[in-house]
Amino acid sequence: VQLQASGGGLVQAGGSLRLSCAAFGSIFEIKTMGWYRQAPGKQRELVASMDIDGVANYTESVKGRFTISRHNLKNTVDLQMNSLQPEDTAVYYCNADVGVWDEKRRYGFLEHWGQGTQVTVSS
Repeated sequence: VQLQASGGGLVQAGGSLRLSCAAFGSIFEIKTMGWYRQAPGKQRELVASMDIDGVANYTESVKGRFTISRHNLKNTVDLQMNSLQPEDTAVYYCNADVGVWDEKRRYGFLEHWGQGTQVTVSS
């Protein structure tokens, strides 16, 4: 399974960007898809995620500004980012928990990451 992310770039404060991510490969189901970010010198943090039932979860600092959406049949997840601020500058990573069977036919979920896309917000 591979995750391919796109849509990062440079924007002025107050502007908008849309990130997109698609999962490719042998996929039965994806439990949760979402976006994380990592700013220089900081730990990677969850930005937003959505489970297979469409329940969204946002980190406090992006509530009201970012919107996550997901298409289960296409295995895609998007992040619409509005009112961007310099503190949103980071590398954004797509994340997905993909259902897998092990060699003993036990079912579980394996975490996958995309390659990261840079978002830079200038003041």
